Amino acid sequence: MTLATWITVSRLFALPFLLYGLQDNIVASVPTVRWICLAIFIVAASTDWLDGYLARKLDQVTDLGKFLDPLVDKLLILGPLIALVELGQIPAWSVVIILTRELAIAGWRVQQTQISGANWWGKIKTVLQIVAVSLLVAPLSGVWVPISLGVYAASVVLTVVSGIVYVLPPALPSS
Repeated sequence: MTLATWITVSRLFALPFLLYGLQDNIVASVPTVRWICLAIFIVAASTDWLDGYLARKLDQVTDLGKFLDPLVDKLLILGPLIALVELGQIPAWSVVIILTRELAIAGWRVQQTQISGANWWGKIKTVLQIVAVSLLVAPLSGVWVPISLGVYAASVVLTVVSGIVYVLPPALPSS
């Protein structure tokens, strides 16, 4: 495994800490845990950029990395979202939409003869999801609730749009 792939896998280590910290009994008894969870999430999410940068810079782009990177991204996003459903912050149906898209694209990728990386739509979707999860995890005042939910709703819409764009065949050049 390359350095970039190891960094990708290291993001998984954040997940148990996030899920533990976002339990209802923990959040209620220790409010600062939300800030700790936010810091863990942001550090883990930022390594998504780092592993991609290193893979390109060190010429270590591999099929394993192209497969694992989006898979780990999905787990890092879906884990906290499921915890936020349990906390009553977001509706379960919205997470099901995201999960359905992610499983469909993973299944689509497996069917392909060559593994393709994320397109720009997918990268923008991931960034918006990271911003949405960050806002939802952060213990911000009530004024931020509609903003956080609005960003999250936009990320759900972009998740669907990016999935559709990913599976559509490229447009034929006009003659």
